[in-house]
Amino acid sequence: MDRRIEKSRQAIMDAFTKLMLEKDFEKITINEIAELANVNRGTVYSHYVDIFDLLNQCIENHLNKLFENCQPRGNDSSISGKDALCKTFNYLEQNAFFYSKMLMSKSITAFRNRLHALMVKSVEEQLDMNGITTDGNREIMVQYFASATIGVIEWWITNSMPYSSEYMAEQLLSLMERYQNVTAPLTRS
Repeated sequence: MDRRIEKSRQAIMDAFTKLMLEKDFEKITINEIAELANVNRGTVYSHYVDIFDLLNQCIENHLNKLFENCQPRGNDSSISGKDALCKTFNYLEQNAFFYSKMLMSKSITAFRNRLHALMVKSVEEQLDMNGITTDGNREIMVQYFASATIGVIEWWITNSMPYSSEYMAEQLLSLMERYQNVTAPLTRS
């Protein structure tokens, strides 16, 4: 992609993100985005269909970065579950303003839905990578872990991160391990 196009897209995305931190999504206009990004309205529309398209691409961009920064690459099983969770909480802490705004906004359900889909994918990959199988319904187990993890992340961010990212990773991992030990539905293949 042409550098100028990429630079314009990034400026628009940055301006939009900055405005999202300052005000509710419904009150942001394309004119404000263009002005802050130092581009004209037409440039915004040449990259995004409308403000909802910009929102969706912004969400996708942030969640892809979260996933890329926090997941092991390929068959790299040297990263433990705790390390992956620590990386996740560290990334969330570094980008707390964005994730806080997204999680606390009642009108932006697209973010929560995409986060949930990403978490489901992550849980499934962790189960596959670690060779974990279940005697019960795998789909229900994946949904349970994904929803519980999102709930813990949401609580942590919306309560101003009262514990360190390392502590949160340890606690979440401990809860997951206890679930396995208490219910015993998981066994190594």
